[in-house]
Amino acid sequence: MKRTSFAQWPCSIARTMDLLGDWWTPLVLREAFYGVRRFDEFQQSLGIARTTLAGRLRRLVDEGLLEKRLYQEEPARYDYVLTEMGRDFFGVLAAMSRWGDRWLGDGEGPPVVLHHDRCGQESHAEVTCAACGEAMTAENTRPRLGPGFPSKLAQRPDIQERFTR
Repeated sequence: MKRTSFAQWPCSIARTMDLLGDWWTPLVLREAFYGVRRFDEFQQSLGIARTTLAGRLRRLVDEGLLEKRLYQEEPARYDYVLTEMGRDFFGVLAAMSRWGDRWLGDGEGPPVVLHHDRCGQESHAEVTCAACGEAMTAENTRPRLGPGFPSKLAQRPDIQERFTR
């Protein structure tokens, strides 16, 4: 079955999901944040089929989240290293982890905690306003059309209603 592409949608969430594509991709990125760099390490830690892993790594390299670095020439073997774009995905994974800890936990506590090196404390992700520092929640935050939203679509009545409440 052919998958619908969201790559050109005027929505950063849809574009991100188009890039992620499936449940393996964020897990590959999670492992990269945990320090996994080599194909066999990814395969062992995730229990993922080699062909599936090869495809996910190739996509992450092609899209700029990982970089391949040769560490052995004969045969050619590579480390997969997070790029700036890949490291910037950390906040997404931290937010997903926080949500999962709250809503999907088994009552034993979080399986992995985040240690903030700067202050020396265990912490978790929070979504805060970059302007004032207050917590952003569904109750106190509304979407508005941004400069990248296509002007032709912005004129539609349903779009106007949705983004001007």
